Amino acid sequence: MGPIHVMMWINIGVCLPLTILVICCLCCVVRRDQVPVIYYTNLLISNLIQMCTIIIIVAKPDDHETYMMSFVIYYFGVQASLYFKLCIALERCFFITRPLTDFMRQTRSSVLVCILVWALCVASVPVAIVLRYFLRVLILILVPAFLFIICFAATLKGLRAASTVSTEEKRRIVGSLVLLQLNYFLMILPAITELTFEFHPHDTLRYVVFILFLFSPFMDLILFFLMQKMPTDKRLAGLCCCSRCSSSSSV
Repeated sequence: MGPIHVMMWINIGVCLPLTILVICCLCCVVRRDQVPVIYYTNLLISNLIQMCTIIIIVAKPDDHETYMMSFVIYYFGVQASLYFKLCIALERCFFITRPLTDFMRQTRSSVLVCILVWALCVASVPVAIVLRYFLRVLILILVPAFLFIICFAATLKGLRAASTVSTEEKRRIVGSLVLLQLNYFLMILPAITELTFEFHPHDTLRYVVFILFLFSPFMDLILFFLMQKMPTDKRLAGLCCCSRCSSSSSV
């Protein structure tokens, strides 16, 4: 059993039950004003889709069509997960830069955005499979990278001006955005680039890239605790101080 299969089993045995537990926690315990609940719940659902298809991939069914369809569904889950991460980044960014504009946090708007994201994934996945390079680069590399960078830069720039947002909330927002950046640029982007262009012919490097990619759902679980009001706020104080220094030096 190779290292990638080991990581798949870890996803199934550890991350899958933890994800279900966090979804239950979101539904029963967490208040809506603490975290962007609707976006985060849909993010976890998209991760569940990935992990359920991993079970089929690991099992290697005799039916070739079922086996290949599982990869298509997995690709669908990856794209949905990525776009819901973008929704969370945008919501966190608007909370700092436009604190009086609550359209990203309103229930109706959030539900509508989530419906549009699922519809976009359903429509674009078949096209992306046919137009392999162009559309995959566009919807999984260029657009997300641009939006993640813009959200992070705009949030850092608007920290000082966001007088209506508490210091603790600013720390949680900056910590969440840092984690989303690391998740995408360190774990997701290298795997998508490798699958699209096949840059790394050596098996060892490919193993590292895809193991990091399979670790991405665990980072989404850590994101839940970063967005909560917890003792981690003190640990995030350094991030907030660094971001203030960056924003003041850029002015």
